[in-house]
Amino acid sequence: MADIPKTVIIGLDGVPFGMIEDFASRGVMPNTAGLISESTFRQMRSSIPEVSCVAWSSIITGQNPATHGIFGFMDLEPHSYKITFPNYNSLKSAPFWDEWGGQSVIINVPGTYPVHEMNGVHIAGFVAIDFKKSIHPKSLARDLKKMGYRLDVDAQKAHSHMDGFLADVDRTVSARVEAYRYLWESVDWQRFMLVFTCTDRLMHFLWDAYQDGGHKYHNTFCDHFRRIDAVIGEICSRMGDEDLLVIHSDHGFERLEHEVHISYVLANEGLLQFKKDADISLENISPATKAFALDPARIYLNLKGKYPRGSVKPGEEEDILLKLENLFASLEVDGKKVIREIYRKEQIYSGPYLDYGPDMILVGAAGFDLKARLKVRELTGKGVFSGKHTQDNAFLLVKGLAETSVIPDEPEVSDLKGIIEKSVIRAD
Repeated sequence: MADIPKTVIIGLDGVPFGMIEDFASRGVMPNTAGLISESTFRQMRSSIPEVSCVAWSSIITGQNPATHGIFGFMDLEPHSYKITFPNYNSLKSAPFWDEWGGQSVIINVPGTYPVHEMNGVHIAGFVAIDFKKSIHPKSLARDLKKMGYRLDVDAQKAHSHMDGFLADVDRTVSARVEAYRYLWESVDWQRFMLVFTCTDRLMHFLWDAYQDGGHKYHNTFCDHFRRIDAVIGEICSRMGDEDLLVIHSDHGFERLEHEVHISYVLANEGLLQFKKDADISLENISPATKAFALDPARIYLNLKGKYPRGSVKPGEEEDILLKLENLFASLEVDGKKVIREIYRKEQIYSGPYLDYGPDMILVGAAGFDLKARLKVRELTGKGVFSGKHTQDNAFLLVKGLAETSVIPDEPEVSDLKGIIEKSVIRAD
């Protein structure tokens, strides 16, 4: 077994291609810089929408949402307007660690709570609620508790006490690294996957600190990536010459200029209406509604027969979709186009769960963060976040068994499973 090549996967949640290039060139991430010089390093497209639960589900299954069944952080119960929150039990396709032989160690992959029985070790990533339901085997929970392991950083602290939030980030990463070291040595594994998610949290709250060298937290931000780079170097030193190394993100990031409220647009055009004198919620949609939205920018036609107060009859869909396309294609803020791309579900999704997906999906232009929030009175807003997700600038770095020819010139997150699978076939 010792001679069989192994696969190591390191995920950096949300980290954009340009940031990796920047930190590698400036000496912030010297180990990563060395890997780039001897590896395949490419910009990668994320899922649509570019939210973590959809992207990570696509990464671990190699499928699109209409096949793996995860369309967003929230969804609707069938034939209702009631919100539900999909989790690992909602995933319709198997993750790679259930399909391939040998033991796997899976640490902190988002969207994998509650864990299932599997061949190896699995520690769920966010959103994870119950510690015991986040750990397989359950006997590992006691050791992790002793390490001070935490399932996620407390992001709420960043809203009121940034120093406290950053201290929590430090403790969370320390425990994550201790857990990786322990499991690396104690499990006879064939595949090892470790995901860092505090990167995403830092970029949401402190993107301005990254861009501004004089910012109070600029050095703290860079130090976080220095620390991750040191772990990458440590892992590389433990790997064999024939092992496969994959380092990647699930989506990219950029500066946030405006939050744009999609439901406000729909309501302003009379396409979204609510029952008179009722609280504004999806469950109080009026039969006059033609379309409604779920975060971040998934638009659903209020189809008759599909929803309790559906009013869009068969044959009316095309006219409404065309109206929506024209409406959002012309939407501007400060003289800038808000929407970069408009897709109908058939253009980007395929699979047995296509009918469960949104009828239209919007991708925001640079700087615009699309939101489906209902209780808003203005088109735009801005909260505490200074950074936002992007769809087109994730990154992928591959070193080892897979030849360059198996990696597309413009890879997508759903390609990762196939790239990794090549090493598994060769190892077998």
